[in-house]
Amino acid sequence: MVGLKEELLKSIWHAFTALDLDRSGKVSKSQLKASGGRRVLSHNLCTVLNVPHDPVALEEHFRDDDEGPVSNQGYMPYLNKFILEKVQGNFDKVEFNRMCWTLCAKKNLSKSPLLISDEDAFKVWVIFNFLSEDKYPLIIVPEEIEYLLKKITEAMGAGWQQEQFDHYKIALNTSREGLSAWELIDLIGSGQFSKGMDRQTVSMAINEVFNELILDVLKQGYMLKKGHKRKNWMERWFVLKPNIISYYVSEDLKDKKGDIILDGNCCVEALPDKDGKKCLFLIKCLDKTFEISASDKKKKQEWIQAIQSTVNLLRAGSPPPHKEARQKRKELRQKLLAEQEELERQMKELQAANENKQKELETVRKQLEAAAARAAEEEKKRLQTQVELQDRFSLELEREKMVRQKMEEQVAQKSSELEQYLQRVRELEELYKQLQEALEDEKQARQDEETVRKLQARLLEEETAKRAELEKWHLQQQQTIQMTEAEKQELENQRMMKEQALQVAMQQLKQLELERKEALEQYEEVKKKLETAANNTKSWKDKVAHHEGLIRLIEPGSKNAHLITNWGPAAFTEAELEERQRSWKGKKATSE
Repeated sequence: MVGLKEELLKSIWHAFTALDLDRSGKVSKSQLKASGGRRVLSHNLCTVLNVPHDPVALEEHFRDDDEGPVSNQGYMPYLNKFILEKVQGNFDKVEFNRMCWTLCAKKNLSKSPLLISDEDAFKVWVIFNFLSEDKYPLIIVPEEIEYLLKKITEAMGAGWQQEQFDHYKIALNTSREGLSAWELIDLIGSGQFSKGMDRQTVSMAINEVFNELILDVLKQGYMLKKGHKRKNWMERWFVLKPNIISYYVSEDLKDKKGDIILDGNCCVEALPDKDGKKCLFLIKCLDKTFEISASDKKKKQEWIQAIQSTVNLLRAGSPPPHKEARQKRKELRQKLLAEQEELERQMKELQAANENKQKELETVRKQLEAAAARAAEEEKKRLQTQVELQDRFSLELEREKMVRQKMEEQVAQKSSELEQYLQRVRELEELYKQLQEALEDEKQARQDEETVRKLQARLLEEETAKRAELEKWHLQQQQTIQMTEAEKQELENQRMMKEQALQVAMQQLKQLELERKEALEQYEEVKKKLETAANNTKSWKDKVAHHEGLIRLIEPGSKNAHLITNWGPAAFTEAELEERQRSWKGKKATSE
């Protein structure tokens, strides 16, 4: 009820201040007492607000004293106590505002021609009361002016000129905080922000904004409604408000046919097409359900969303969106104002602190000037002492200069000797590097020789093992020849298998021969390297001669029994051949 009281006070304030004022700023007694104006105003307010009129209380309240009607014993306390406190909200807001408008419009409305009608000016005046600040005299701040002009521009279907309004806002802020109701009417009626629009378009836009902000019309339009008794479909003009949906015969709102009371228990559902009707939806309330058909799917969805949003607001106990938005804008302005006041307070504190600092700096400056005077006197004394010390130190400086020259000569001699010593050290280091490289070459040659020697020894061991294996196979072949004729066929099969194995062994032997040749070639290369290394150290000739006994040709094997092949006795024994096979399989597994 506090918000309702504030809204009523704004309209009454316009009507009250429109009365003649005397020089002291008070309503003249001839206007309210002699002419009975107070009775008429009170009676009209009680009538439109549906409040019982008490003329006795009015007479008791106004006594014959020197206090005016707007003083503590004046008209406004009476208004609050005997009228506004009794308002319940069951009155016609438009009728109440029109009564207040009638009292104040004739005196305050501009005489210059406007692009809007008196009815549109009345609606702008009511919107002003809704958007104005809660302080007197009433004004509307630039932020709310921008909000209202944007709403009207959107309703006209035009584009918002932000740059134009910014220029206007700058000019407005330099002169005042906001506009009065009559200045706002002049601004909108001048067409400054509705250029290119006709009077009818502007009027329709003002009416649309008025319906939304003042009459709380969230949505309106024609739809078909199914009757509860006759079940026929009739076209009705529906008006959605925060807690009710009213439907009329036409959009002039003269013939009202009924209401759909909305609360948190209501719900809205889409229905499938039936009975030749499309775009159907259902509104469920506690006692009734209403079937409604929209003109198209888009309108159907818009109405379902609008009604559902309204029900959700009722469930949450939230005000209509435009009122909630207005409250948020006010809170934001109050917050910004508080922040600005806090900033101004801090600036004042900083300014006071700065002044204190300036005083402290002035005191420090005076102290520094006194200290500088004392320092100048001390400096004069110091200079006299310095002259005496300079004469005394001149002789010592001469002696020190002679000593320094002698020491510089000694340092130069020592530096020359040190340079010669460092040159000899560099020569010795170079010689040491050359000797170290020669030793590294000799060491590498020895390692290569040892590698070749080990390779030759391994090849000789493999040849020896192969020969033993071939001899073993040769003995087995000789024994096989002496076997009986009955085992001949079986031995023949074994012999074929062994011949195949022997062929494999022969191939391996050839491979060994190739490896031995490669080893000999490597040995020749190593030998050349050894000869090159011998030029820096000593000759390797004796060592090569010493090891020549290790290099020898493959000689015939032992006289033991050998394997017999189709071409005669085998070159390897059976043991040598098996050993060679194992070695060959091992190499093959390693390579894989």
